[in-house]
Amino acid sequence: MDTPPTRALGAYGEALAARYLSDSGFTILDRNWRCARGEIDIVAREADALVVCEVKTRRTEQFGAPFEAVTREKLRRLRRLALLWLDARPRADRRRLGTRTIRIDVISILRPHMGTARLTHLRGVQ
Repeated sequence: MDTPPTRALGAYGEALAARYLSDSGFTILDRNWRCARGEIDIVAREADALVVCEVKTRRTEQFGAPFEAVTREKLRRLRRLALLWLDARPRADRRRLGTRTIRIDVISILRPHMGTARLTHLRGVQ
């Protein structure tokens, strides 16, 4: 179960990631989308790609880099959730999106108690 400081750290990381993606030319389509099968942190579009972005934020690298917490099972779940997200859109919205590919990205944020945050963007994680 998430504690309030953990939730706050996660919300901070997701806001930072969304701002980074927007500043990098991505169009944010959805944040914290949920369904019965799980959650997508950020859904964005870059050129003709639909990008499902998992954000991992940690205070330290004591247990490894934040992105190392994204397992193969989590990637499989994100692929299924991407299709569910698309299915939940009205047909006209799906046509307007015009996406040809679905890509899974991971944004890893290290936010120490002191100092600035360090963001790493991994594109097309398999």
